[in-house]
Amino acid sequence: MAGSMNKVILIGRVGQDPKVSYTGSGQAVANFSVATDEGYRDRQTGQRVERTEWHRVVAWRQQAEFVGNYIGKGRLVMVEGKLQTRKWQGQDGQDRYTTEIVADNIQGLDRAPEGAQAGQQSGYQQGGGYQQNNYQQGQQNGYQKPQQNGYQQPQQPQQQEEDLGPAFPSEASGMDDVPF
Repeated sequence: MAGSMNKVILIGRVGQDPKVSYTGSGQAVANFSVATDEGYRDRQTGQRVERTEWHRVVAWRQQAEFVGNYIGKGRLVMVEGKLQTRKWQGQDGQDRYTTEIVADNIQGLDRAPEGAQAGQQSGYQQGGGYQQNNYQQGQQNGYQKPQQNGYQQPQQPQQQEEDLGPAFPSEASGMDDVPF
């Protein structure tokens, strides 16, 4: 379809430390949420109203490694990517959907905490052109870590049956203590 574009650019704060896992083929994948704030003046009361929106973000390969090493809860980040909706069946047999941002570029916009590794750029531009839609369930956080001997044992593809929870992570995980 000519004339269409799927592009997202967000600037916000990370709600929880990212969870980095590995697919059966050894690809790193990082999952985290970013909060953006929006304010407006209520016409009836004249008072300022603040609204926080939570966005799920997934990063792959080197981008995921960067996130795992340098991005943590409370960091101000810029995320560039595209919107993607996934579908899977829950344990109850019901179809589940989630919409997330598949990141192409993530940059830390504030100073990294003291524990972060030094000598790296604040962001990493991932080479594009690949499409990664399927998750493989494994043994650790829904993914399997790569083996250290350089080869992988054959894997049977499995559907993800994990319920990712509510659309707004703050409802389920007590993210009210995010420092902003």
